[in-house]
Amino acid sequence: MSLVTISGGMGSGAEKVAELVARMAKLELFDDKRLYDEAIRMGIRAEDSKGLDEKVPGFFDSLRYNPELYLDTLESVVFEVSRTGKGVIVGHGSQALLRDFGCAMHVLVHASEAYRIQQLTEKHHLSKKAAEKMIQKKDNEKRGFFRFAFHMEWSDPSLYDLVINTEKLGIGGAAKLVLEALLSDGIKECSLRALETMERMSLMKKVQASLLKEHFSYTQFHVEVPEQGVVQISGYTATEEDKRQMVKVARRVQGVSKVRDEIGVMPAGAY
Repeated sequence: MSLVTISGGMGSGAEKVAELVARMAKLELFDDKRLYDEAIRMGIRAEDSKGLDEKVPGFFDSLRYNPELYLDTLESVVFEVSRTGKGVIVGHGSQALLRDFGCAMHVLVHASEAYRIQQLTEKHHLSKKAAEKMIQKKDNEKRGFFRFAFHMEWSDPSLYDLVINTEKLGIGGAAKLVLEALLSDGIKECSLRALETMERMSLMKKVQASLLKEHFSYTQFHVEVPEQGVVQISGYTATEEDKRQMVKVARRVQGVSKVRDEIGVMPAGAY
C-alpha cells in the first residue's frame, strides 16, 4: 500500500516528514504546489484553484464563490490525485475525505506548542511572540476548516492510523516509522473497485463545481456518476434554456463522456 496522508500543525514538521517519506518510498508528493498544478491540469481555472488549503473561505472569497464550490473544487482535486492508489498527500482534508478507503493510511504529526514555536523562531528568525501568534492563527484556521467542511475536529485521533511525535523522534525517525507501518500486513493495496470509486467521486465533484460556477443552486440538482465517464443529473430548472445549459456545462467537464438528463422544468412560482 502506498497511499498516505500526512497532516500536522505549523512547526510540527509534517511537511518535512511527508517529503522524506515520498523520497524514500519513491512516491509522488502532493503538497500545496503539486495540488495546485494538478487542479490546473484538471481544467480548473487558476483563480478557482487559489487558496485550496485548510481554512474556511474568507468573507471576500465568499463574494466570489460560495462555500459549496470551494469544497467541491478541493475535494475533486484530492480524489483525482488519489485515484492511482499511490502518493503522499499533505493535509487539505485528505485524511477526512479518504477515511472510508481502507487502503489509505493516515498519519498525524504531532509536537508540543513550545517545540513548534522553537522551530519557527529558528527557521524564520521570528520572535517567540510572533511565532506563537502565527501558530495559533493557523491552528484556528485548520480547526475552523474541519468544522466547516466535515463537522469534525482535525485533531480527532479516530481520523488517523498513526500519530507521531516529532519532538521525540525527529523528522528522520518519524519518516522511518511511517515507512515501517506501510509494510504492515494490515495495510493493503487499493483495490480496483476503490480506485474506480475515487475516480467517480472526483468526476462528480468536478461536475458539481462547474454547475455552481454557472450559478445553479445546490438545491436545484443532484449529480451521480454510476459508471466511469457517465454523469446523471436530476433536479429542476425554471426554463428549458436553463435545463439545456445545465447539461451543456456538465458535458464540458473533462472526463465526462455521457450525460443522462433527468432534469425537470418548473417555472418560478410553481414550487
